[in-house]
Amino acid sequence: MMTETKIRPATPLDYEQILRLNEESVHFLSPLSKEKLTHLHKESEILKVVEINGSVEAFVLALREGKDYDSVNYTWFEKNYDKFLYIDRVVVSVKKQNSGLGKLLYEEVFKHAKLTGVPVVTAEIDIEPANPISLKFHEKFGFKEVGKQAVAGGKKNVSLQASQIY
Repeated sequence: MMTETKIRPATPLDYEQILRLNEESVHFLSPLSKEKLTHLHKESEILKVVEINGSVEAFVLALREGKDYDSVNYTWFEKNYDKFLYIDRVVVSVKKQNSGLGKLLYEEVFKHAKLTGVPVVTAEIDIEPANPISLKFHEKFGFKEVGKQAVAGGKKNVSLQASQIY
């Protein structure tokens, strides 16, 4: 059987699968409710899914500056950059990890940033507890640390990172 993989904009019909994926990897992410996802979809610059044979196996959510989002990491970038594209989360199903879907989605984000004249793509990576796979992944896309902060009531520390487009 041939595998059909397509990247497409998410719709509200995908919310259930997006929430399932987020929950599956919630230890690396912040929790997401349907209400919050609906709000973030409205605020987002990019909410895309990777669909394989009709099943959503990955998604990316990214926002531009000036949006209504209460994330402490997003707020940090708001204070430090005039114009940016913030990758809030990229999630790949556990069964599809290391299959290149994250790379595909990041390529979409960087292509969009170039097309829309955004000079920098930003993200954060957990450093306590450490997420070495994510760190290595981001390095391949040119991300460099631009700050650090404690989040989740001091339970986590993150490295705030940026990759210059221009």
